[in-house]
Amino acid sequence: MVQNATKMTTAKLNSEYWNNRYIQNQTGWDIGYANPIHIDYVLENTKKSARILIPGAGSGHELSKLWNMGYTNVFAIDLSITAKKRFLETNPTFPDDHYIIGDFFELEEKFDLILEQTFFCAIDPKLRSQYVQKVHDILNTNGKLFGVLFAINFHDGPPFGGDSEEYNALFSSRFSIQKLEKSYKSITPRQDKELIIEIMKK
Repeated sequence: MVQNATKMTTAKLNSEYWNNRYIQNQTGWDIGYANPIHIDYVLENTKKSARILIPGAGSGHELSKLWNMGYTNVFAIDLSITAKKRFLETNPTFPDDHYIIGDFFELEEKFDLILEQTFFCAIDPKLRSQYVQKVHDILNTNGKLFGVLFAINFHDGPPFGGDSEEYNALFSSRFSIQKLEKSYKSITPRQDKELIIEIMKK
């Protein structure tokens, strides 16, 4: 998997690449609505005042849902200006500066919760250790990352898959792994292909 995955270099997975995916409507990762896995978790575990980040938010279904439910400190970051423009067109009351266009790895703000859906699987696998470090850096004390990761390897990507053994090895040194288990709430096309992850910053 890694050999095939690295054929798509980090340089190619840049803002132009992702922007073109939206322009051409090649967004197969977009399920078209807010994922209940994430929304239910936030409602059950997170205060309305919490600072929440959704990296690689794209169309921003979770972003919109949480904002309209009173989570006024929810933020997004993405490389695609087209995705942001489309989001703001359908969410005109959302603050422009809460949807950041930029590189996740250069972000310097702090958050209480990071929601992971289809960002980790979209970055070059060579950057996964940097992803873990960055998540750790931008989380507040006792901050958490929650979301879904693929439980299957792909022959090429993106998306790039993985398994629980790899994820345990990646995250365990900097995080307390509170949950890493099969998802039973995944959408039909992803049934038996996703893991729920909940980890806390050490």
